[in-house]
Order: sequence, then structure tokens, then C-alpha cells
Amino acid sequence: MKLKSTFLNRLPSMIRFSFLILVLFISCGFHRENPSHRELNLVQSNTWFIAGPAKETQETINTVREKEGIIRVTAKTAPVGEIELNVMITASDSNDGPATNLSNSSKYVSISYKSSQLIKLQAREGNNEGTGCVHGGSHPRVDLPASPEKFTTIKIPWTHFKQDGLPNGKLLNIHNLCKFNFVNYNPVSGALLEIKSVIVEN
Repeated sequence: MKLKSTFLNRLPSMIRFSFLILVLFISCGFHRENPSHRELNLVQSNTWFIAGPAKETQETINTVREKEGIIRVTAKTAPVGEIELNVMITASDSNDGPATNLSNSSKYVSISYKSSQLIKLQAREGNNEGTGCVHGGSHPRVDLPASPEKFTTIKIPWTHFKQDGLPNGKLLNIHNLCKFNFVNYNPVSGALLEIKSVIVEN
């Protein structure tokens, strides 16, 4: 009888403990599945595209990306024109497509890169219909300073992307974000850009 009484006395605390464990388990599960906590590494997941006087083609850039986990672009000898390297935010086999609607909790893009020259990073928005990227004109952008000796990682808040890079330029709309353009407007012979990661907080 004494043993039975002791068990009954402990029963409420056991139920409370089990309930707490269940609540913690459910909470952790929702946290893992919440898309606002995801990070997208565009180097790992997406096809990249190239235009301009670069030694590499789209095929060689993506072959190296898949084998070595890095984007590598080298300017041709006596390059004429700008080199434009771009990637969609949502994975696509085309250099165009629907824009991505990032969550309100998304605050930044983090980039790990090495570059012998200044790079302009443009964030291209989608069209009003939401079916593709807007071509022509200027776009919200920021500077990636040259870092020729070593890889550097910078975290860029979305609020830093402004039209034409001007202090009072229109802010980027992260709910209509199509792709990133890494542009070298004045490449010199052998200029090198390497990118290890482009991580978008979603």
C-alpha cells in the first residue's frame, strides 16, 4: 500500500514533466521548419552566368563551382567592356525568371570573396508582374572593395542597397528580388574574382 501511495503522489509531477518535454519538442520542430530561419548559399545551389571579356565560359565556371565549391572569373588580356557575373536568387537554368519574395525577417546577404579590383554588386528586382527580371537602367547596388591578397567575408544589410549606390537612392525591395550581378566595369588584364559563398538570409 505504501508503494502504491508513493507512486500516486509522484504521478502529477511525472505528467507535468512529460508535458514540458512535449512542448519543447514541438517548439524545436516548428523552429527547424520555419522558412524564416533558412539560409541559401547561392554558390552551392545555383547555376551562374557570365558575360563580357572573361576567360571562363558559363560551362567552365559551373564545372569549377561543382567540383571545388568556388566561383572563379579571370579577365582576358586587354579586356574591352565590362565583365558581368550573375546568379538568380531562386535556382534556375535560365538567366531570367520569377523574382523571390524574401521574408520580413531577412536582413542581409553575406559574401565571402577575393578580388583584385573593385566590384559593383547590383541587386536586380523583378518586373511589376513578378514574372521576370527588369532589364536595362540602373539597380540598387553596393561596392565590394578590392581584396587581392586574401578572402574576406562581408555581411551587407539589405538597407545598404540603394539605387545607383547613392545615399538617398531608392531602397531595394527584398520582396521582389530577382538576382545578383557582380560587375567589374573596368577590368584589367588578368583581373581575378573568386567567390566562396553568397549566403542569403531568408
